[in-house]
Amino acid sequence: QLQLAESGGGLAQAGASLRLSCVASGRGFGSYAMGWFRQAPGSEREFVASTNWSGEHRDYADSVKGRFTISRTNFNNTVSLQINSLKPEDTAVYYCAAKQTNGFGGTHLKQGYDYWGQGTQVIVSS
Repeated sequence: QLQLAESGGGLAQAGASLRLSCVASGRGFGSYAMGWFRQAPGSEREFVASTNWSGEHRDYADSVKGRFTISRTNFNNTVSLQINSLKPEDTAVYYCAAKQTNGFGGTHLKQGYDYWGQGTQVIVSS
């Protein structure tokens, strides 16, 4: 079982950068694919980015490609999301999630994830 805790959100201006972090406690972090999702007010939770257990494979939503970078460090149970060139439409609560799998398929689907953090709020002003 994993517990996930996000940090790094806040208020930022359009064009700025933020780095979100998610620290996992529990055993077996290296056996989980990790994802970032976000949920804006009144909207469904949507996929942002994911990475496989080793960090070798990554996937991004079209809306964030070229601006967001997901990375992980297994030795300290951390997955990060570097967000550059923030836009007002990036405003949302950002969640990290863990999916127990050795593969990478389906990591864009929120239904497949086993554990979720509580989220960290990102607000982007124009």
